[in-house]
Amino acid sequence: MNRRIIPLIMCGGAGTRLWPASREVHPKQFLSLFGARSTFQDTLLRVSDADLFERPVIITNNAYRFMVLEQLAEIALEADVLLEPMRRDSGPAIAAGAAFAEARDKDAIVLALAADHVVSDTPAFRAACREGLAAAEAGHIVTFGVKPERAATEYGYINPGEAISGKVHAVAKFVEKPDPATAAGYVEAGYLWNSGNFMFRAVVLTDEYRKVDAESVQAVTDAVTKAGTDLGFVKLDEAAFGSAKSISIDYAVMEKTARAAVVPVACGWSDVGSWHAVWELSGKDGEGNAARGVAVFEDSRNCNVSTDRALVALEGVDDLVVVATQDAVLVSRQQDANGLKRLVAKLKTVAPQVTEDHIRVHRPWGSYQSVDNGDRHQVKRIIVKPGGRLSLQKHHHRAEHWIVVRGTAQVTVNELVKTVHENESIYIPIGAVHRLENPGKIQLELIEVQTGSYFGEDDIIRIEDDYKRS
Repeated sequence: MNRRIIPLIMCGGAGTRLWPASREVHPKQFLSLFGARSTFQDTLLRVSDADLFERPVIITNNAYRFMVLEQLAEIALEADVLLEPMRRDSGPAIAAGAAFAEARDKDAIVLALAADHVVSDTPAFRAACREGLAAAEAGHIVTFGVKPERAATEYGYINPGEAISGKVHAVAKFVEKPDPATAAGYVEAGYLWNSGNFMFRAVVLTDEYRKVDAESVQAVTDAVTKAGTDLGFVKLDEAAFGSAKSISIDYAVMEKTARAAVVPVACGWSDVGSWHAVWELSGKDGEGNAARGVAVFEDSRNCNVSTDRALVALEGVDDLVVVATQDAVLVSRQQDANGLKRLVAKLKTVAPQVTEDHIRVHRPWGSYQSVDNGDRHQVKRIIVKPGGRLSLQKHHHRAEHWIVVRGTAQVTVNELVKTVHENESIYIPIGAVHRLENPGKIQLELIEVQTGSYFGEDDIIRIEDDYKRS
């Protein structure tokens, strides 16, 4: 087999179905829910076999771009990273990836994958890719139909039609998420779960999309043609991309095309669309309880606990989800994913910040976390990666006092450049031009005490910045 597949990893979603662990600024694809790696990293490793796959293309947005680079570096992989100026759902995103791949190779075969899915059987997944490759080369848009393990109501289904080649069948019909009785009928009739992952020749996807929405295809093509580069990222043209219609690839193409095909696969797949799905995929004790973090169970069954720091103890309860982060606690029923959706919608109106921001805020140079705050003070814990440095900046409304607790800091304050070691500190007066960087080989950790009248992030006046933030 000479032709290799270009993986296109869709990494721009901000799903809150796993709130409060997953939030707008740090969504579930970057979380380590099932071990040391995130689902984004596992997805990339799944398509890292150089005999079958080309260099991957990742499509994400400005907010996640440095998390993407950091997680790529952690698994020693490289990729082309496309930045969407705004979200336009999976249709324009996949079309942009196809246009980019076609510019690289006019005969490109693209495998579009969600970054937040779990696959426990990688050899079976790769075998399905090989099975579907010939059909994709022949001009079909191949989707992966997962053999049902139960009568699930949270997935759409595919009715396989006539055989095309090998195990690949034409798609007779896509159907929406069913009620329980209908789902049972689908499983009995041999329907497959719709995984939402696709393989296609780039030119075929573009042609089929153009038949139903030529203007959006032209907009996306222009966005790729006019793309610029910034810090190694490919920035899609904002004006062009913004004129594309926001729509899923299912509605835009898959439910309309006559070229849809499906390859059945049993690879331990899940879209991890709820805390119940996390529980299903997690190790459990003899009573069916799963825990991520420190949890104690007494007379409790089939519960799922995820905690960042606080010990969680459950007594005399069954079928509960308890998720404890440092600024929010969720208690819900195992099975009611729609209830969580309604809850998050309500939270967005009464406390939007807890759906958007983590108490730990990630930055391209590291992270910071609020420890304490009052009317005239704020205390933060700051982590700077080796080689990372903050912007050269100043503040109009606050002074800062930095105490190094781990590593070594190089600090600029006006004309002074000073090395600050563990158990040493330095003071930055209001209005002083300053910069913090980590020249060492280990993480720099420090405590920052801010004093003044205003502590908002908009009181950062950046003079120079390695990451070109305004």
